Amino acid sequence: MRNKIVYFAAFLLLGPLLWYLFVKPYDYSVSIISKTFPGTINQSIKLWGKTNKNTVLLQEQDFLNIDQQLKFNDSIFQYQWKITPLNDSITKLKVFIKDVDHSVANRIKIPFFDTGFEKRTKSTILDFNNMLKEHLERFKVTVLDSVQHLPDTYCAYIPIKVSQLGKAKGMMQNYPILSTVLVDNNVELNGRPFLEITNWNRKVDSVSYNFCYPIIKSDSLPQNDLIKYKKFEGVRGLKATYNGNYITSDRAWYALLDYAKRKGMEVWERPVEVFFSNPNFGGNELDWIAEIYMPLKE
Repeated sequence: MRNKIVYFAAFLLLGPLLWYLFVKPYDYSVSIISKTFPGTINQSIKLWGKTNKNTVLLQEQDFLNIDQQLKFNDSIFQYQWKITPLNDSITKLKVFIKDVDHSVANRIKIPFFDTGFEKRTKSTILDFNNMLKEHLERFKVTVLDSVQHLPDTYCAYIPIKVSQLGKAKGMMQNYPILSTVLVDNNVELNGRPFLEITNWNRKVDSVSYNFCYPIIKSDSLPQNDLIKYKKFEGVRGLKATYNGNYITSDRAWYALLDYAKRKGMEVWERPVEVFFSNPNFGGNELDWIAEIYMPLKE
């Protein structure tokens, strides 16, 4: 009986130690609470990884879980990002970090020493958090609490396919072509430029869209290989106002998706953006305005 008690006590002591040293899937974890929605966090993690030459995206398990690998000198760190929405405006981000080749050594040292692994990890997460805070200060999204309608119109448009991050660049490259051809041929403009997403591949962050300019239909429209014409059928859907650089106007897409999910509303993931500001004029980006519509499934 005594031996059983000794063995049981040894198990109680050694079990957690063995789990900590050899089974626990991470060496260190950090939590961040951010006043934003999960889509902004998701895109910020991937953008931060792209700007860090030592970072490789291993896998986006799903929208809320991202695995990355960072290389520092002779060490490879595995980062597992877990995004958890707490309410309609607060998101919790938990990061699980593991040193692939020195995991056991780090776990032995961490309780007793301020290790280089810890210092590097804290510095890296602080760098990301500072980037995220700066990003959040550069845009604003306001979701309207009602269904809105964007009327139909006839338009000239150029179809474009790019990465999600390259959406604004695609517009900038084609805006001079579209506007110059229309103005030079005395086409009567009839509203503000807009884009309609025709395909949004969230797995690889790519978009196909039509960059459109509303015009008055006539029998003498200029014809070329780039510009096409059609009737835009309008949109009945959710609406948000976006203030900020149009490069990241997709933050409003995620805000509208979150709103639709909370309200139990089904939408087509084909947002429409109407632009009220011309980035070529510069100025404070927070003064730039775009109206974003997310079509409702009827």
